[in-house]
Amino acid sequence: MAQSVWGYDSDNGPEHWHENYPMAKGDKQSPIEINSKDVRHDNSLGPWHASYDPGAAKTILNNGRTCRVVFDDMFDRSVLRGGPLMGTYRLRQLHLHWGSSDDHGSEHVIDGVKYAAELHMVHWNPKHGNFAGALKQPDGVAVVGIFLKVGKNPKPEMKRILEEIDNIKTKGKEAPFQHFDPSILFPKSRDYWTYHGSFTTPPCEECITWILLREPIEVSSDQMAKLRTLSKSGENEPVKPLVDNWRPLQPVKGRIVRASFK
Repeated sequence: MAQSVWGYDSDNGPEHWHENYPMAKGDKQSPIEINSKDVRHDNSLGPWHASYDPGAAKTILNNGRTCRVVFDDMFDRSVLRGGPLMGTYRLRQLHLHWGSSDDHGSEHVIDGVKYAAELHMVHWNPKHGNFAGALKQPDGVAVVGIFLKVGKNPKPEMKRILEEIDNIKTKGKEAPFQHFDPSILFPKSRDYWTYHGSFTTPPCEECITWILLREPIEVSSDQMAKLRTLSKSGENEPVKPLVDNWRPLQPVKGRIVRASFK
């Protein structure tokens, strides 16, 4: 497997990643299953706060592995703080993982429950100089994870992202994506689980404080179907649907998951 072509197929998928990215076999890998019975309620975990500048949104792209919205992170415009975090983290991008059908697709699993998709908002700690520097530090990155569950009602807040899907159908396509406040995607409840883990994509660096929100947001089956119309192949290649871009569960290896709620 050539270094640059990891993916989610049988020949280059998660079970092969460690061949080129040895960190993928590390002790603090993500995602994991959260088992309520093993979770420790921690009184000291306060609420988290996000203040996002809608003007920081820049582009939306299909990189053949996910749909990603990119934000300007040159200064503290859109930031996350509080909760388990020390200091202020800057929003860099958000992206999604989803399945080939509504009954799976999330990366984290809660008491055996898989959701249709999982949204990741990736923030980094500017005290480490730049994003690349943050990737080398245990407190370098904070990711807010939000589960998408299929229900009767479409989520109007997802509409902006899904409207652009037709403009980024194939791998490598990018479109302007301006004036978007990602905090509209948060559920009502701020309850969360937190643990120390890794990126769920190569090189799987173990630099992430995960903030997984307990309450999922509801999307419609049609909205999920729209996401699955993306292609992981380029413009002049046969369409290969971009689906099942999730990493299987990783061993917990003694890590403690803490909850902000009882």
